[in-house]
Amino acid sequence: MPKRILRGVVVSDKADKTIVVSVERRFKHPKLQKIVRRSKKYRAHDEANIWKVGDKVRIEECRPLSKTKSWRVIDAEQS
Repeated sequence: MPKRILRGVVVSDKADKTIVVSVERRFKHPKLQKIVRRSKKYRAHDEANIWKVGDKVRIEECRPLSKTKSWRVIDAEQS
């Protein structure tokens, strides 16, 4: 089964070897019939502490690395 890959923006890099990535999804509301935005934060593993707040990154699902962290940073998002 393939691993999920998400794109998002780094919103926190205060923890050691961990970043918080905000991933936004857009969908059509079933009743309002308009596009709405929802975001969710994921904690991702950053081994070298190279990603900073504001960087656009891609994260990949992996085995649980801690209680709240089961994502790993792949690379910077291509614009």
